[in-house]
Amino acid sequence: MTSLHLRGVVLPGEQTRDLWVVNGRIRLTPVPNAETVVDGGFLVPGLVDAHCHIGISPSGNPTLEESITQAETDRDSGALLVRDCGVPIDTRPLQERLDLPRIIRAGRHISAPKRYIRYLGVEVEDPEKLPDAVAEQAAYGDGWVKLVGDWIDRGVGDLAPLWPDDVLARAIKVAHQAGARVTAHVFGEDAIPGLLAAGIDCIEHGTGLTADTIATMASSGAALVPTLINIETFPGLAAQASKYPAYAAHMLKLHAGVRDTVRMAIEAGVSVYAGTDAGGGIEHGRLVDEIEALHGAGMTRTQALAAGSWAARSWLGYSSFEDGSAADVIAYETDPRQDLGALRSPARIILRGRIVR
Repeated sequence: MTSLHLRGVVLPGEQTRDLWVVNGRIRLTPVPNAETVVDGGFLVPGLVDAHCHIGISPSGNPTLEESITQAETDRDSGALLVRDCGVPIDTRPLQERLDLPRIIRAGRHISAPKRYIRYLGVEVEDPEKLPDAVAEQAAYGDGWVKLVGDWIDRGVGDLAPLWPDDVLARAIKVAHQAGARVTAHVFGEDAIPGLLAAGIDCIEHGTGLTADTIATMASSGAALVPTLINIETFPGLAAQASKYPAYAAHMLKLHAGVRDTVRMAIEAGVSVYAGTDAGGGIEHGRLVDEIEALHGAGMTRTQALAAGSWAARSWLGYSSFEDGSAADVIAYETDPRQDLGALRSPARIILRGRIVR
């Protein structure tokens, strides 16, 4: 493989520096005869979509071929690292492709019968069996397990938790003992206290967070991936739920307050990361929209970029521009910290040390 040379302002710093790429790794010392492929502009660690579903299809019958197209779309938007948050098919063959984003898999959603989207998850009929299901998905995934924390309960006509608190505590302990972290889909308020008390590592969406649960997250270190562009679908979901007026009103209320909720979490010091929920009703390739939405919810431009780049990479176990780091680099002609819209026009994308474009 040809050695590469890049020169530019290396974010998150301010200095113009030289980087070299050898065998898919960053080198900080000169490499003779390296080909200069970037000379000027700004170098950003590969972007991260921390909540993505490569392997979910609107048809309900996803294929690997369709998943490859999804991955290519995400890659071309700059998302070079993806935390999969649950898909119904085995996407491990995509991890072998050097031209596709790195995928950290969470296996399949774990839900209760009739309490989530049909076909997506593993359904656990007896809540007491949740720890067993978590152990299975921890072994199957890449260090993450995805729970469905709440969903509409048609018997009560509104969002409601799926799991007893004591079962959650045992299940999350099982995951941690297996070396896996646990995250949970949560829209409403009621499921969050039990998840946090059980030691959950991350909350997805989190529209029902309150001042108290935000304070608990800040002290526990649990992260938040708010998927703001997905929350924009709530009015449509409410409009389709005329049979459940309490649920519809609740979803509209959660939608109306989400920016303030995320702003409170940011101000409280909760670690917040960018995730699109692509595949779950959101088109792939929209990570920049989510980064801009985080800025709109109270992050500075630099904080929002970090939430979708170097900070998220660190959270997921990847370094950025250290000697020996994976060579996932995006070059921009203008500084995205001044204009996040610059993220839509990468001058160069390098994935695993290979030039993608």
